[in-house]
Amino acid sequence: MQPNAAYEMVSQMPVLPPRDPEGNKGDYGRVLIVAGSRDMSGAAVLAASAALRAGAGLVYVAVPQGIQQRVAIANPCYLTAPLPEDEQGQLGAAAAADVLRLAAGKSVLAIGPGLGQGPGVTAVVKQVLADLSLPLVVDADGLNALQGHTDFLKRHSGPVVITPHPGEFARLINGSVADVQTHRHERAAAFASEHQIVVVLKGHGTIVTDGRRLYQNTTGNPGMATGGTGDVLTGLIAAVIGQRLEPFAAAQLAVYVHGFAGDLARDRLGEVSLIASDLLEYVPHVFRNL
Repeated sequence: MQPNAAYEMVSQMPVLPPRDPEGNKGDYGRVLIVAGSRDMSGAAVLAASAALRAGAGLVYVAVPQGIQQRVAIANPCYLTAPLPEDEQGQLGAAAAADVLRLAAGKSVLAIGPGLGQGPGVTAVVKQVLADLSLPLVVDADGLNALQGHTDFLKRHSGPVVITPHPGEFARLINGSVADVQTHRHERAAAFASEHQIVVVLKGHGTIVTDGRRLYQNTTGNPGMATGGTGDVLTGLIAAVIGQRLEPFAAAQLAVYVHGFAGDLARDRLGEVSLIASDLLEYVPHVFRNL
């Protein structure tokens, strides 16, 4: 389906600014990622590792305290912080204060991958949206926490990028997956415009829109339909925002890089055997080619 002519279709790909020869790690973004739970520690590892591969100067990953050691040993290049957890190994409501404290001085915060669904997670996501002003990337269970509470997106005083798959987006708009898939451009652009955010509607031909501009991605393949690839995308978007691209351009570039890395992995490994961590190996090749 063709998008409404009122939307400006974007095709030119943004690029990261060249690095200053005298730059330091603080110049390339301090990324905070709130992710993971007892059963989904890998989501935190993938998102944080992707942020590193996308050029973030410093990456901090805050996780439920029970999985901190597991996440820390998976990659020595990011920093970890423990958060209070509930009996299910998910974030407890008390974690909100810790997240707000950790967010001080950061360039961008990504929240959602692998958090699970529970009252503590919902409380943390709501408070982050209400009380912080730095750019946010909200994915996965961060979006599930907003089902019926999308008004919190309007409460955030800074930029917001959300990255739903069709099922998550359908729940946000109280619609059906079939309707979302039939009207992908219109539904995504309308929601982005209403809430003054950037929507990344994932799937074949992933859409990036802020309600005024719309980009439809041309990279990616069915081999990427595997657990964890969305967590990688979250880390990529956060890292690019941290390097001072405005949110729409950051999401556009990250989506393109994500799919291109998947295509390189497919060409080497095939679609059937491709897994999310393979993307981390090919992201550097994409940036080098860009």
